[in-house]
Amino acid sequence: MAQARPSMQELIRQRRRAGFVGRGAERSAFRQNFDLPPEDERHRFLFHVHGNAGVGKTFLVRELEQLAREKGALTAYVDEAAGSVSEAMAAISRQFAAQGHKFKELERLLAVHRERRHEAEAVVAALEPEPRAPSAGSTAAMRAGLVGLGMVPGVGAFAGALDAAQLAQGADRLRAGLSSRFRSQDDVQLVLSPERVLTPALLTELSDAASAAPWTVLFFDTYERTGPFLDGWLHEVMTTDRHGTLPATVVVVTAGQHSFDTTRWGGFADFVADMPLGSFTEAEARSLLSDKGVRHEPVVAEVLRLTGGLPVLVSTLAETHPAEPADVGDPSGTAVERFLKWEPDQLRRAAALACALPRTLDADVFRAVVDCPEEQFDELYAWLTGMPFVSERGSRMLYHDLVRVPMLRLQRRQSPRRWTELHRRIAEAFTRWREQAEADLDPSEFWKEADWRELRLAESYHSLCAGPRAAIPMALTDIATACDHGDDILRPWVRLLDEVGEDADAAVVRMWGEGLAEAHATGGVAEVLRLLLSRARGDEEWLAIARAARGDALARAGDHDTALAEYDRALRLDLGLVRAYRGKVLARSALGDYRGALDDLRRVLELEPDNPYNVFLRGEHQRILGRYDEAIRDLDRGIRLDPNQEFAWASRGAARLGLGELDDALADLDHALELKPDYAWALARRARLWRARGDRARQLADLDRALALQPDWAWGRCERGDALRRAARDEEALVDYDRALALDPEYASAYASRGASLSKLGRYEEALADLDRALELNPSYVWALERRATVHRRLGMDDRALADERLAARLSEPATANQSNAFNGDVRMDSPRTPPTTDP
Repeated sequence: MAQARPSMQELIRQRRRAGFVGRGAERSAFRQNFDLPPEDERHRFLFHVHGNAGVGKTFLVRELEQLAREKGALTAYVDEAAGSVSEAMAAISRQFAAQGHKFKELERLLAVHRERRHEAEAVVAALEPEPRAPSAGSTAAMRAGLVGLGMVPGVGAFAGALDAAQLAQGADRLRAGLSSRFRSQDDVQLVLSPERVLTPALLTELSDAASAAPWTVLFFDTYERTGPFLDGWLHEVMTTDRHGTLPATVVVVTAGQHSFDTTRWGGFADFVADMPLGSFTEAEARSLLSDKGVRHEPVVAEVLRLTGGLPVLVSTLAETHPAEPADVGDPSGTAVERFLKWEPDQLRRAAALACALPRTLDADVFRAVVDCPEEQFDELYAWLTGMPFVSERGSRMLYHDLVRVPMLRLQRRQSPRRWTELHRRIAEAFTRWREQAEADLDPSEFWKEADWRELRLAESYHSLCAGPRAAIPMALTDIATACDHGDDILRPWVRLLDEVGEDADAAVVRMWGEGLAEAHATGGVAEVLRLLLSRARGDEEWLAIARAARGDALARAGDHDTALAEYDRALRLDLGLVRAYRGKVLARSALGDYRGALDDLRRVLELEPDNPYNVFLRGEHQRILGRYDEAIRDLDRGIRLDPNQEFAWASRGAARLGLGELDDALADLDHALELKPDYAWALARRARLWRARGDRARQLADLDRALALQPDWAWGRCERGDALRRAARDEEALVDYDRALALDPEYASAYASRGASLSKLGRYEEALADLDRALELNPSYVWALERRATVHRRLGMDDRALADERLAARLSEPATANQSNAFNGDVRMDSPRTPPTTDP
């Protein structure tokens, strides 16, 4: 059977390797490391290649990758195409699959992660607001949660209308809300802290793959760009067992412009090999030139003088085979024209120049750019991608900036009409490819798809280069839309305008690029949108969406009043913009205006009457206000629209519990738990039902199950502490109260309940301190006042006890008819954070 011929890509790699000269010491050190077992103290687990642009870091990394494969290693290569830790893991998984080792569990979790990020709308809609200020610990926890969500309104208009501080009023409630939507606690973590779930899976998969190969080598290139999000994670994976263990046969290679952060890695020098790269030594440069047939001493001396030994420039000039010093073109600046002049093949010269225009290159882009006979495409592409200034990045090729920038400048100045014509042709090709990609997608999915975004970015880049003033409106529309999908998606668009401003020397694009980059760096999405809106003409199609998106960003920052004003401006531009109404609902909720929120919800439901989440949201607001009958009617309808939402069943069960309809409430909560057995919030609500029935055993059983699912749930801890206290198990109750307060140091109910248990144990001074703290946080807390009065009497402080009793009685007086028609704290009564005014 005839052996299969190598692919074009394999031949290109072979030719590039054949021309690799220099870096002998680095290559030798890396190769010899495989001869040392991991147990040998001389073995290094981490190599860090670093040096300035042009010193050949990527060339060396690719050479090291081939050396590793020659040793039988499995390898993976990650560069700036990965924008997060999860994307880096996805790149590793894809490459191992190509080598016959599919990371099935990791791929499954990555798919779930991508899906769950787009389901946050229902989760945030389910959150109950609370009236008191959050603790610093809760705020920090919630901000971390929002980062896990992408901090984006694009995951749903609900999420955009809640700021970190408001959500921080119950970090535990966010987890409970996530549980109402997702099927397991792993899914909750995949939203809040994806690395916690994905990393153990990756390490398990790497361990399984390691059993089939002597070595595994992971390469992280362009580390100056990926290090900010990868470095801490990589350090944790390599130096701790927090996520599991890494096989000892794994070697990691990082490559970037900067040295390692010594504050993080300084204590691990015994397993790190530092590889600083500078320019070629004279001997290395001469060796490379000799290998390319450039041996005439005056020519060699001129190359050394012009390049300073910078590898990419030495290699580039060597490819021109200059015969005389006058033939040597300066490979930097505009003198790149002289380099091309010595390429005798006119087709190759034209192709090299034309292919500098795209930001990245593959065979399809090459065909769209280059004019040549069909039969010459493959040969010409192989020649170009084998040039020293073209490097491989995943499935694409990339010109080195030191060569691409002067090539762009040369073409833009020499032939502006040709520049425009080529960019327009490339833009049309990307438009065609984007439209083909859209054929298989719903319009709502475009911005969720990384491939679609890359095509759109490339289309915009070339459109802007071809006609900056004509294309800027489309680019700004895309930026406004990107703002609606979070920082990770917005960042490449901001960078795009900055690139076009430089590459095309376009003043209008440069102005926008510089302004947007500064705005994004200083104020994120909200500031980018402020800048867009401040410079808008007034007839842009994106104005209403931008106003609503800015409202979302302001609300996340806690400025709900200004957010409401932005939503109103959005609605003046588009009366049917349902997301703006929905944003107003949650902004009003954050301000405690639940009746106003319900008014806006009526408009939401007029616009989207059959969206079950809108119906659920109104049901929740009715329940929060204690309007249980109205809540049940809404939740009934929502369940008819979508009977598979466990949250709706649990919410209706809670409303029925509020009405005292215990049998119906139990049926609803049981059904919610049939749909989702690990639904902690439903378990906790059912525990309250058991409490109402006096069944302490079942109450504790459900709370135990809920806390096994969510051990860091402050409210759940306090609920179980209360159950234990009422069962006269106060020492055990204290453990839960202590944990609740460690999770949320400003949890008034936990202080009051702990004070009650301490009092029962005769620890009156400690009890008084806790009850004082509870009343400092909530001065109208009747139950705490009554407990403190008891402690005061036991300490002989009768006057203080009498004062507490009188204030408690005054606060407990029935409200007047007028007061009862206004919201007067029903949320507090129904909130998981505050116990009833009497101890059952």
